[in-house]
Amino acid sequence: MELVKRYIAAVQRELPEVKRDEIGRELNANIMDQLDMLSEQQGGLADTDIAAVLKQMGHPREVAQQFVPPQPLISLHYMPVYRYTLFMVLGILFVLQIVGSTSAWLAGDFGLLLYLKSVASGFLKDGCFAFTAITITFALMSVDTAKATTSQNDNWQPQQLPDAGHSWQHISLQDIFTDLATYVFLLIVIWYPLWLSPEQLANSSFLFTDNAHQLLKWASPLALLGIASSLWQLRKRFWSQTMLLGNIVLNGAFVAVILMLAASDPLLKLEPEVWQGVLQLEQLERVAVTGLVITAMFPLWEVVRDILRLRKLA
Repeated sequence: MELVKRYIAAVQRELPEVKRDEIGRELNANIMDQLDMLSEQQGGLADTDIAAVLKQMGHPREVAQQFVPPQPLISLHYMPVYRYTLFMVLGILFVLQIVGSTSAWLAGDFGLLLYLKSVASGFLKDGCFAFTAITITFALMSVDTAKATTSQNDNWQPQQLPDAGHSWQHISLQDIFTDLATYVFLLIVIWYPLWLSPEQLANSSFLFTDNAHQLLKWASPLALLGIASSLWQLRKRFWSQTMLLGNIVLNGAFVAVILMLAASDPLLKLEPEVWQGVLQLEQLERVAVTGLVITAMFPLWEVVRDILRLRKLA
């Protein structure tokens, strides 16, 4: 029975020390029962028969995990809160990184490629720190699993659950923070001269003409409404008829503003000597107008989508 002893010892090495003897005795009794039954059927046992029985029981690590399941780094009780907190913090950090990088870009500190690099590197740096800090915090909270079973979630009431609704009515955090970052980016692009020094303002240049810039300023309340709508969605996390109506009106207004901006003539404030020999100014205007029309298709698609969703709810 040397194989049985070796097998039980291998299982015990995967167990906490305080449970090794107890589980070892129980496992040994289980194995011996199977071997006795097999011996009665065959009239004897060979080492290959014992090895087959042990092989059928599984790898020692798997058997040990059946007796003492491994504890995850984050307790399953805390996992929903952990994921929600992680997405929330990363979303806020992304918005803040957009704000900081856009301000520096508009101040003329670097070009477009360096702007994208600044957004990516800054978010990765802050995101890694936030991920590590949040994970360590929840790991420490998960050490005492007894306390994890007593939380505010125990006081939930079935009457407080939202309607079953459709699967699309759940609003993902990714969509919320993407929209939030877009609205904040738009406000920064429109109003960046307010926090620039005279020297920075003299060195910076705005892509649109004064008339187009004035139209963007008139659209600032829409961006503020968009931020308020995103915060509302963050709180509710569930599409209702009222929220769909608000989203339809908001996106419809953005479609109108973008198309009005595309119809502005002239649209771009360009220096001919900079683009001489590269592209004609008429071509650049056409490219910019086409880009704005394509951009308008995104909120227009959301308008059509939300109208169809609203009809389903009605």
